[in-house]
Amino acid sequence: MEAAALPTSEEVIVCRVTRWYFRRMGILAGMLFLMGMYFLYDGKYGYPAANKVAEEKEWFEQVLLKSYDEAKAAGAEEAWAAGAAAKGWPTGKNGEPPRWISHAAAKGWPEKPHKYTDREIAEQFWWGGGTLCAALAVAVVLLLNRKKTLRAETEHWTTPEGVTVRYADVFRVDKRPWDQKGLAYAWHKDAAGREKRAVIDDLKYQGAARVLDRILAGFKGELIEKIPDPPDDAETTPPQA
Repeated sequence: MEAAALPTSEEVIVCRVTRWYFRRMGILAGMLFLMGMYFLYDGKYGYPAANKVAEEKEWFEQVLLKSYDEAKAAGAEEAWAAGAAAKGWPTGKNGEPPRWISHAAAKGWPEKPHKYTDREIAEQFWWGGGTLCAALAVAVVLLLNRKKTLRAETEHWTTPEGVTVRYADVFRVDKRPWDQKGLAYAWHKDAAGREKRAVIDDLKYQGAARVLDRILAGFKGELIEKIPDPPDDAETTPPQA
């Protein structure tokens, strides 16, 4: 394989992380943080509150309605209603038995409350903790990328990870994802002769396209590009008379 000709430009290209990347990562960290807090809120307050409503429904059906049925069977409905009212229990209206749907509606509760198990409550804390850890990880990545740059000089370029690559050592470039994702991959050999892959990310680093152009200037290695889709038959076939 012939060595790639070195670019002649002496301009140092410095590509810094784009605002788009910081905004995207910031939004992701914020979403993960809010999700984590929501999980923790449900575990601490939401699920226990829902369980209280479910337990209230069980009490309503097993205790209150049972006592009402017993009073009705004994013909002591009025005495039961007076005693229930003194205790703050729902007593029904117009001589009708108390109904859970009316009691729940007055309290703003669901008609069919769900009772969560201890495991389901514990899972909210696990999910909350895990999501908050993910938010923290994204925030750390965001901070670590603040001062990263992609640099291109006369004879070499430097990746954001600090790896220096000579243009002459690049033997393969894959541009297939470039048009859609702004990504290109450059294979090169290190000092030990091992093949390595470097990423040129135009969405993350402002002006990375200029670095790619400099890598390709005089490049004689293998260039992999996306093959354009064939035109539709309707566009290529002339209409028949």
